[in-house]
Amino acid sequence: MNTPDLALGVIWYIVFLFSTTCHEAAHALVAHLGGDSTAAEGGQVTLNPIPHIRRSPFGMVVVPILSYLMGGWMIGWASAPFNPEWQRHYPRRSAWMALAGPAANFTLMILAGIAIRIGLAAGAFRPPEFIRGYAGLVLPANGGAPTFLTSALSILFILNLLLGTFNLLPVPPLDGHAGIMVAMPDRAAQRYMDWLRKSRNFALLGLIIAWSLFDKIFQPVFFFALRTLYAGVHGG
Repeated sequence: MNTPDLALGVIWYIVFLFSTTCHEAAHALVAHLGGDSTAAEGGQVTLNPIPHIRRSPFGMVVVPILSYLMGGWMIGWASAPFNPEWQRHYPRRSAWMALAGPAANFTLMILAGIAIRIGLAAGAFRPPEFIRGYAGLVLPANGGAPTFLTSALSILFILNLLLGTFNLLPVPPLDGHAGIMVAMPDRAAQRYMDWLRKSRNFALLGLIIAWSLFDKIFQPVFFFALRTLYAGVHGG
């Protein structure tokens, strides 16, 4: 691996850690506000990545690094603990807890988009002629190589769009499968949770379904996000 690739990998990992930590901290905070202090007592209501790494070292360290070495981008996971009895008694609160993670990702994406638009308006950034990779979503206006700032904003935008969209898929174990309970009456939500607990193999099946369908789902979402980001820029 050459020096530019290594430097880009460091930027990827910084953005990945920050984005995943925000995702899990949002889960933990909303659960705490809803009456379940399990994650808060475990130190998960924090933007410090260390407690999240300690809980999920494989998903927060090993998998992101391997995915970058193998594919040039990062994926991984973490988790925030919760009390299943609290979830059963308060399914809608649990649903909001589940939705808080993707909401944090979309918030980070929007903030990155605002920063990119400010840079474009100020003449500091320019859009690429075509997308060469996730780190090339925006470039320096002087025509030079991507900088730390342009790479970090590009990755922050696209990675959080990806994480938010993927986690909203309504299949276990992703956040979307619990998030749908926000629209259910309590008894229906409890029956739904009972059905899921009796069918533990659905988690593996859900991941297989999510991975197989995600490319088809994410591609139009990605291009819609790009059109929105660059609306009015060079005829975008």
